[in-house]
Amino acid sequence: MATAADRRAYRGPKLFSYGFRPFFLAASIWAALVVPLWLLSFTGYLPWAALSREWHIHEMLFGVLAGIVAGFLLTAVPNWTGRMPVMGAPLAALAALWLAGRLAMLAAIELGVWASVIDSAFLVVFAGVVWREVLAGRNWRNLAVCGLVTVLACANIAFHLGALAPEAAGQRAALGAIALLIALIGGRVTPSFTRNWLSQRDAGPLPAPADRADMAALILTTLAVAAWVAAPETPLAGALLTASGLAALARLARWQGLRTLTEPLVWVLHLGYAWLGVGLILIGLTILAPDIVPRTGGVHALTAGAVGVMTLAMMTRATRGHSGRPLVADGWTLAIYLLVNTGALVRVCAGFGGPPVLLATSGVLWSAAYGGFALAYGPMLLGWPARPRRGAMPA
Repeated sequence: MATAADRRAYRGPKLFSYGFRPFFLAASIWAALVVPLWLLSFTGYLPWAALSREWHIHEMLFGVLAGIVAGFLLTAVPNWTGRMPVMGAPLAALAALWLAGRLAMLAAIELGVWASVIDSAFLVVFAGVVWREVLAGRNWRNLAVCGLVTVLACANIAFHLGALAPEAAGQRAALGAIALLIALIGGRVTPSFTRNWLSQRDAGPLPAPADRADMAALILTTLAVAAWVAAPETPLAGALLTASGLAALARLARWQGLRTLTEPLVWVLHLGYAWLGVGLILIGLTILAPDIVPRTGGVHALTAGAVGVMTLAMMTRATRGHSGRPLVADGWTLAIYLLVNTGALVRVCAGFGGPPVLLATSGVLWSAAYGGFALAYGPMLLGWPARPRRGAMPA
């Protein structure tokens, strides 16, 4: 109650009243720009040395994705712990630190090692914030989330170190941490939101509650990711990744997603989790059958598919809920979901040797999805007035 009263007493800019507001807006705009910038550089239309393939990979993982994770956790952690959210000047400082990293990476050639220092600072500071809040709130259940954010921060540093820690290891560690976050948090919210939606409609049997099968799937995914990061070319890593993907799909089958097809805000969570299972399977098969399944197909099923779809699913739902809008998808939201899923499918197909036009098409679809989110949800994030729905928490 004290926390809610403190939040209501906040009189600063609405943009910095809650973590999801600045980070969802900034990260979605950056997501819409990164891919076309890289494609223009890749095709020679924008000869800017900083816009390399490595820059593209880095900004998708440690720029766009890190910003979205920050927005989500800065919103979720206060609900987990009952503590005051980061807001006002401290939140503005965190957002500025993230933005400084994006500018530093664009000027990496001119800044040299300082670009790495500036960029690495955000995730290190953010991980410290998450640890502080979870420990202070004695929220032991979410210590694993703190650990995964720390892995993401360390993976970014490893990416920058280059010669001391191979770049690919940093990429795999980051991808592995994100896959585990989706498996852990997505594995909580997807059946929970599905159960709530079905209960409100008195729609019969509810999704199976979490049990040992869910825990076994999480443990298997953790082992698979660890093996992939440590020894990515071994048959053991390939087998574990394939098995963990199948376990994710088996877990998903228990959540009765087909019964939610009339509400995009719910079924998109199931689709995002399905991409996780498909991505893990394809990455495993790139190790076990590299002549059949190309590496880029599996990686983009995980990134453009699982990450792209699940992040937009959570961003739209959290923004609508915390800004007082009904938890019902409008036409803009449905279009965003269709664009990001189609873009992911086209990108995976491009990885299997499709014509070059598929690469450009997937980039356009991706940018349209995230740009569409920025346009449709930007006013909500900036705090334009809305009639709160009954029981909505002010933000």
